[in-house]
Amino acid sequence: MKIGFIGLGVMGAPMARHLAGAGHEIATTLNRSPLPQGLTAKVLSSPTEVAEVSEVVILMLPDTPDVERVLTAEAGVLAGLKPGTLVIDMSTISPIATRRFAEAVAEKGGSYLDAPVSGGQVGAENASLTIMVGGAETDHDRALPLFQIMGKNITLVGATGAGQICKLANQIIVALNIEAVSEALVFASKAGCDPARVRQALMGGFAASRVLEVHGERMIKRTFAPGFRLKLHQKDLTLALDSAKALGVSLPNTATAQELMSACDRDQDHSSLVKALEALACHQLG
Repeated sequence: MKIGFIGLGVMGAPMARHLAGAGHEIATTLNRSPLPQGLTAKVLSSPTEVAEVSEVVILMLPDTPDVERVLTAEAGVLAGLKPGTLVIDMSTISPIATRRFAEAVAEKGGSYLDAPVSGGQVGAENASLTIMVGGAETDHDRALPLFQIMGKNITLVGATGAGQICKLANQIIVALNIEAVSEALVFASKAGCDPARVRQALMGGFAASRVLEVHGERMIKRTFAPGFRLKLHQKDLTLALDSAKALGVSLPNTATAQELMSACDRDQDHSSLVKALEALACHQLG
């Protein structure tokens, strides 16, 4: 299949490599960075040219304005979209904007899926991503062989926008788990316990979680090189809070976690949220 893949960042590059490794032809356009190492792809000058040569166009971009620019700019995807082309947005963006983008693609005769992912850089590299899909079942079935190359847990959640809603729910849960682990380890450490041993003990009980396992270790070892940048997680929580406001839903603990992130280095891993709790406690783990 001829696939246009736009957004070859920390997540997008390994995803595109898996598709190319499975025999698909990849076309892309580059912004400032060179073609990622190990990826064989045709490099074109604009998203329009990518769309012109593609049966499927996949986007993996940081935020809503980036997706809007790539789709709707003068040299954007929509300008080169052929009838029958499937656009798959695997970014995490606004559900409201997602529905608008889907309508614009449909006006050009194309189809649209929102298919954000969870699993981080490790999941992208290991082709073990969780993929949450919104859109028509026929489009999901068409894309499924591609999703199966990039991920393991693939779910059609509902109509257009449902994938984004599901991803924001995921980000709420992950953020509050990180905040809870941060509170627990800071509390235990300031009380005089070894946080590493506390974490080890908790891993055998009902408090065990993937966040405690992976990010608890990051907090204790102070390894905050980004696997998923805190600023991107904060962006996702802002999207969740904006959507909740429109729905009349209160997300009090999500709002607290989002505010705590503002007290951290937003270019570090999201596990560095612990630093905000350490600052409030005047105590560093150790």
